[in-house]
Amino acid sequence: MLSMFFRSGDKVRVREDFPIGHFRTPVYIRGCEGEVMVYLGTFLNPETLAYNLQTKPCALYKVRFNQRDVWQDYEGSSEDTIVLDIYEHWLEEV
Repeated sequence: MLSMFFRSGDKVRVREDFPIGHFRTPVYIRGCEGEVMVYLGTFLNPETLAYNLQTKPCALYKVRFNQRDVWQDYEGSSEDTIVLDIYEHWLEEV
């Protein structure tokens, strides 16, 4: 079993990478900073499973982002957030 690297409360940045193919991390969130809410467990990497390739278990986290950090022209409350499930290999420590 894969040991988790991030803990609840850790500040992270989503890797700003734009590879070709099937990827589970939305383009709009790449490069944004957020906070890990919870570790969800380990799962086989869906990015390689989509191509029927051998894969390894990956840690998955629930990460919270402030809407104003995600959407440049966001006019809602500064308290508004968006929460996404993101695999560890997409996250960098801040």
